[in-house]
Amino acid sequence: MADDPDHQAQQPRRRQRPRRLLQAFSSPDSYGLVLLLIVVTYALSAAATATAWAESLVLFVQIATIWVTLQASQARRRLREVTAAFLVISAAVGILNLFLARQPTVEGGMAVVSGLLYVAAPVIVVRHLVLRRTVDTQTVFGAIAAYLMIGMSFAFAYRALGTVQAGPFFGSQGEGSFPQDLFFSFSTLTTTGYGNLVPATNPGQTLAVGEMLIGQLFLVTAVAKVVSTWRPRRGPGHPPTDNDRD
Repeated sequence: MADDPDHQAQQPRRRQRPRRLLQAFSSPDSYGLVLLLIVVTYALSAAATATAWAESLVLFVQIATIWVTLQASQARRRLREVTAAFLVISAAVGILNLFLARQPTVEGGMAVVSGLLYVAAPVIVVRHLVLRRTVDTQTVFGAIAAYLMIGMSFAFAYRALGTVQAGPFFGSQGEGSFPQDLFFSFSTLTTTGYGNLVPATNPGQTLAVGEMLIGQLFLVTAVAKVVSTWRPRRGPGHPPTDNDRD
């Protein structure tokens, strides 16, 4: 068994798998790092209290997420320049937020800036994935990252609406905290529909319907892309395919 050429060839491949996975989550040109930063943003948003430093910290992580997304998606130079300018403005808003008094308008403005950062990113990622000729680990990470960005962007939109509209956003359940906005957003995006949190009026209700439709359409198009282009890896005795080369 030890002298089997196929067995000996498989040993280096097995040792390389953890290294490749680590590289996928650490490389600035990888969707794995984008996905990791999104998870960090979610964790910070769900755990942090409603304070200026917490909101600014979340915003700074989002800025890093968007910048890595541009690198991984190989966005055009013009788009990078425009986005970089917006990221600089967003960073300035995050720093200014540390010195402003806590008011609903300030909190709503921070939510709007955070939401805008996650609006364009899924479009950029999906465009890049559609143009890819093969489906590999990066494709899967990119699709998951785009899906999570959609849920995060709607959560910030609900937070912004809750600070500016008259009356509590969730009606009898009260104004709600940002962790509740995140919970409602992702349960709506996946059409789980627990029913414990419901927008009391428009435009929150219309926005929730839009998130349901976007979530389902994304799953249909993203999954269809993966299924239609995925090819299993061939054995050692077969010629390599495009997927194997990538």
